[in-house]
Amino acid sequence: MPAEKTSFVYVTYIVSTPQKVFEAITKPDIARRYWGHENVSDWQPGSQWEHVRANDKRTVELIGKVVEVSPPARLVITWANASQAADPASHSRVTFEIEEYEDMVRLTVTHDELEAGSGMAKGISQGWPVVLSSLKSFLETGSGLDVFAKPKAA
Repeated sequence: MPAEKTSFVYVTYIVSTPQKVFEAITKPDIARRYWGHENVSDWQPGSQWEHVRANDKRTVELIGKVVEVSPPARLVITWANASQAADPASHSRVTFEIEEYEDMVRLTVTHDELEAGSGMAKGISQGWPVVLSSLKSFLETGSGLDVFAKPKAA
């Protein structure tokens, strides 16, 4: 019996343009400034993308394929831990929808096809809010957040 699937949706509003939001997701030199990683690909359907840690080790932490690309409105990629890249059952999907919304952008990130209860499902439910908050902060102020920060002990 196949594992139960779940999804995670996050919506944020950013004072920016669709082009700048799309570039922030797809250009490695921009993503590293708010994400601490670089998203590396030629962004053509069927191409591989890699999520590379922006440090001296340059480890590839996530990997996937570009499913759909329609700049600056939509990007769909598959997503898996690099260690599980060979197992198609471990791949999930991320859809970035970027819409003009008066003088802002509404960014909707839908991460679906996740195995319910998995470490990946737990990780992304904590990770996406901080990464997307950092993206918003970066585009609006020029400074991202510390996406690796931990909660203070009580």
